[in-house]
Amino acid sequence: MEHKKILENLSIEKYPVGLGGCKNQGKSYDCCEYDITVFDGKKEESFLECDGDFYNIHHGTLQETSPDILLQYDGMTVLLDEQWELHMLLSKIKEKKQQISNAYVKNCLVEAGVCITKARQGFNDPYSSSWVKCAAYFLADAVSALNSHRPSPLHMLKILRELPKNKTNETISVITDSIGIERATPSLLSRMLKSTIGFSDTIEGNFHSKAISRKCNYLIENSLFSDCYFYLGYVNRNNFKKIQDLHRKPELIHLLKTAFDLENDTRIESDANNLYDATNFLLSLSHQ
Repeated sequence: MEHKKILENLSIEKYPVGLGGCKNQGKSYDCCEYDITVFDGKKEESFLECDGDFYNIHHGTLQETSPDILLQYDGMTVLLDEQWELHMLLSKIKEKKQQISNAYVKNCLVEAGVCITKARQGFNDPYSSSWVKCAAYFLADAVSALNSHRPSPLHMLKILRELPKNKTNETISVITDSIGIERATPSLLSRMLKSTIGFSDTIEGNFHSKAISRKCNYLIENSLFSDCYFYLGYVNRNNFKKIQDLHRKPELIHLLKTAFDLENDTRIESDANNLYDATNFLLSLSHQ
């Protein structure tokens, strides 16, 4: 779609606007949305459908300092920038890309360590297996960034599969085993999708579930079952981490059991230990 048409559809005229994500990189599926960031200083996210296309509308600031967000801005296509402010930000990101990436990887590994610690504190805790899954996804983010790929949940499993063999990428098998992608079947994915949609509507409430459904149906129709399983878990990881006072919300346990595919998860302790070793290994590499 022409960039001018995107701005017309969204009625954006005043603030700097950029196009990121896989549509910007040219490596997208038909089901992928346009990732648009409006630099108006707001802190919100929304999903829109217009003329058959989906838009993920982010709101950002030109003074952003968070490595995970700056990494997503890298290589962004400028759609609107009358004062040249967005161009200046993107120039700074390009100049400091390695520092930003290193900080992002470190953050991911720290998050993975926190999740593993929470899982190991109580293997009988109803959320312990969810923390294991979260740790695996944070490690996937780290490995993706270590290989100079922007974290992209829909495409990440394919990217991880195609990475060259080296010590860093040996951790991928630990990650995918802990996530459980080998369990993916159309019937299981259908159940996971329903619960993921319910979880998204409960936590986000921003129509993201429509985009989730569209992507999963595309992956299932194209027999990309493992990719769909990985994607659903990634989405659930993001929403799981947003919950405050987790143990005061027991109603979420049932949703998560299906959304994260936890019913038959009997390997919590061994997965947590394997992820712990992988996290420490990657941390040791970052200090070399």
